[in-house]
Amino acid sequence: MRLVILDRDGVINEDSDAYIKSPDEWQAIPGSLEAIARLVHADFHVVVATNQSGIARQLFNVDMLNRIHSRMIDEIHHKGGEIDAIFFCPHGPNDHCRCRKPNIGLFEEIATRLKTNLSGTYAVGDSLRDIEAARAAQAIPVLVKTGKGLRTLTKASGLDSVAVFDDLAAFTSALLGGGLAVTP
Repeated sequence: MRLVILDRDGVINEDSDAYIKSPDEWQAIPGSLEAIARLVHADFHVVVATNQSGIARQLFNVDMLNRIHSRMIDEIHHKGGEIDAIFFCPHGPNDHCRCRKPNIGLFEEIATRLKTNLSGTYAVGDSLRDIEAARAAQAIPVLVKTGKGLRTLTKASGLDSVAVFDDLAAFTSALLGGGLAVTP
């Protein structure tokens, strides 16, 4: 299975330190929805793995998160794309759960539910915790400069072997243009 795992905030949509708490606050990063459509048309499955601690912080509930995701999915469909599944962690940073990135739980759930090995799968994120989770799952970490990506690039260490792109559209162009290895 050709699979790409995407973080949500900062990769697909604009990030906010105040959290995305409603569908009205969700705004796509220019080119991200088209990039997802391009991946799908090139026979990649696309899933989202996202920390959503706003639930634990009581800034929004699961119903509101589903409404936010419905808007995202509708906009992706409008551009001709598809998201196969969305995996999210509702816990806060002090909950010590297994699913909150940089922990591996979301990636294990993806592998189990999709009955696939994540080795060779690209995982695109904008933070060090995205990179660490991808590495722990044997996926190939990719950093984009959108969202918190520039800050991650300047402040984090251990990113020497991580491919860095301006945004999801640039990553997609490199992947589909043969600039990155693709495993079946």
